[in-house]
Amino acid sequence: MDYTVEEKEAFMREALKEAEIALEHDEIPIGCVIVKDGEIIGRGHNAREELQRAVMHAEIMAIENANLREESWRLLDCTLFVTIEPCVMCSGAIGLARIPKVVYGAKNQKFGAAGSLYDILTDERLNHRVDVETGILESDCASIMQEFFRNRRKK
Repeated sequence: MDYTVEEKEAFMREALKEAEIALEHDEIPIGCVIVKDGEIIGRGHNAREELQRAVMHAEIMAIENANLREESWRLLDCTLFVTIEPCVMCSGAIGLARIPKVVYGAKNQKFGAAGSLYDILTDERLNHRVDVETGILESDCASIMQEFFRNRRKK
């Protein structure tokens, strides 16, 4: 689970590809991949509008994808890479899936639950705590979101 900076950037680029898929569907462009033993075992992107399901955030989709692949609800020895800081719901799901490490690109000052507004992933009152790393390809991850919302305001 210890990846080099180059490997982390490569996995974050894969998460950014998922964010681009969300963008193609006029979704908030957040993407996620879950990695185990250097291999992507789950992928996801925001798909609330596309699927008309409130919980279809990138992390939830990736967790479900990885659960099916691993045939287990526990995603031990995995690292979740996501372009934007997880929200409260996704942080809860990450903990419930027992994912030990999260790497995210850019902070989410308005909705973040992994250090910005809340710190669910490292809260010592919970039975599962997650190692959190931030800032991998931060400017790329932030810019896709900024561009999306800039274009949305123009509409």
